[in-house]
This record gives sequence, structure tokens and C-alpha cells, in this order.
Amino acid sequence: MSASLRRARTSRLARACVAPLVLAACMGGASAQKLLAPYTSLTTAAALKAAQAALAQCDKEGYTAAVAVVDRGGHTLVVLRNGLAGAHTVQTATDKAWSALSFRVDTTELAATTQSGRTQSGIRTLPRVVAIGGGMMIRAKGSLVGAIGVSGAPGGDADDGCAKAGIAAISDDLELE
Repeated sequence: MSASLRRARTSRLARACVAPLVLAACMGGASAQKLLAPYTSLTTAAALKAAQAALAQCDKEGYTAAVAVVDRGGHTLVVLRNGLAGAHTVQTATDKAWSALSFRVDTTELAATTQSGRTQSGIRTLPRVVAIGGGMMIRAKGSLVGAIGVSGAPGGDADDGCAKAGIAAISDDLELE
């Protein structure tokens, strides 16, 4: 075997051995970093308790409504509906909760800031956005952990009242954890 052939073979072997070592050294810093983000989210049990309290408040007021609770990722955890509530109320309640969570603002405020002619009015044309009262954020220890949406009461203020009752039912438990 010629000297140049031996050098070429040795060079390829060296590259094959060194490349994984370089890669491992580079990834050493990445493995020292956290690869999972710790966060707090609403449990299904908490969502159910909030939804039950909100629906009970609506029933007490004589409103036939639906209530939805979403987790911090906007995924529906619970939906409850009065048997006489309109067919549209389930989707509307879910989308109110989603809107409050997604934009990190209660939907009553979202309604005000997205009025026609305002700089954020285009938000109303996005899918799932419901800019009417009744969607409220749920916070625990300063973090957004979910949202609740109510639909079916006569107006956004009444929907807000039911949503507030739902949040009140779990707020002490959330802050104690």
C-alpha cells in the first residue's frame, strides 16, 4: 500500500472517530440546559368545580347557559350546558374561554379594544375569536392557568357574573397550592 493511500485511509478514519466526539462536546452544553419548561395548568377537577359553580350561578339567575373551561394551552377541559341552552352556547362558551386565554385578556376588555375603527379591530376576523363578555382568565399565583367562558345569559355582563362565580369557587384552592 502506498504512503498516500495510507494517509488518505488514516485521514478518513480520524474524521470518522473525531466527528462524534466533536458532536458530543457541542451537545454537552445543550444537555446542561433544561429541555422541559415547568408550568402550572388547571386540573380537570378544578375546571369541573369552576364550571359547576358558574352554571349554578346562571341557573340561580334564571339563565339557560353553557360553561366551558380550558387549560393554559387552550384545550377544553370541561363543558357543561343547561338542557334548555341554545345550540350555539357550547361553541360560543368554549371560544370565549379560548379567546380570553389566547389574548390574555377578559373578553369584555377584548370587545372594547377591538371595536371597529380601532387598531386591533382585525382580531375579530380571526377564527375562534369571540369578543363579547363572558370569557375570563383564571390565574393562580400570578400565572395564567386557564380560562372560563359562559354563553347564554342575556348579555356579556351577565355571562361575566356567572364566570366570576366559577372562578371564585376555585380561587382560594388555587392560591393555597
